[in-house]
Amino acid sequence: MNPKVTLATARRILDQLRHDHRTLALLVAVPALMMVLLRYVFDDQRTFDRIGPMLLCIFPFTFMFVVTSVATLRERTGGTLERLMTTPLGKLDLLIGYALAFSVVASAQVAVIMGVSLLFLGLTVTGPLWALVLIALLDALLGVALGLFASAFARTEFQAVQLMPAFVLPQAMLCGLFAPRDSMQPVLSALSDVMPLSYAVDAMSDLTVSSELGAGFVADIAVITVATLLSLLVGAVTLPRRTP
Repeated sequence: MNPKVTLATARRILDQLRHDHRTLALLVAVPALMMVLLRYVFDDQRTFDRIGPMLLCIFPFTFMFVVTSVATLRERTGGTLERLMTTPLGKLDLLIGYALAFSVVASAQVAVIMGVSLLFLGLTVTGPLWALVLIALLDALLGVALGLFASAFARTEFQAVQLMPAFVLPQAMLCGLFAPRDSMQPVLSALSDVMPLSYAVDAMSDLTVSSELGAGFVADIAVITVATLLSLLVGAVTLPRRTP
């Protein structure tokens, strides 16, 4: 891995995103609009205070996964990746460059959705604000890492979008949003234990009821971080140079 090459890759991707207004709108504005919509769908502040923090995990994770997987695949199908691989650029340089670039976008996304939820929708969180932001940002980066990993298994952009049910929906269904994890069938509970989104939701849920950050919060953060790093490393191994 070459830090200069990695940073150059991140700058190139950020420059591309800067000129792609529709993608930026999808990443930054749409999650906040979804929070507004769901606030009035529930039409009950207590219900929103319970569900809202979980959605702050799911929305950044989902949107970053979709956009990252499609953008990475576009590099391959357009021949960009094949040309770049003739330079000193390595696979890990490419993936970490993407992760750095999209982490900047993820920061803006989290800032907007947090601002809308806390200031305009009245979302109440007992825990410290920095912990809330940290979890949401790590969850967005997890979506980036899994999107980079998933793009290796697609040949077209449509296939990349089709991968979302396999990588995102099971985690959203088993993370505790619809039913407490400890009340699920043993098989489903065991599956949820190996899904990183479950730990993000657990950490967010803890922040809604307690202002103290205990060992459980630290463990949840560690699991999300390790899952993100493993996804990037496995993605570097499995990423093909071109699409057959």
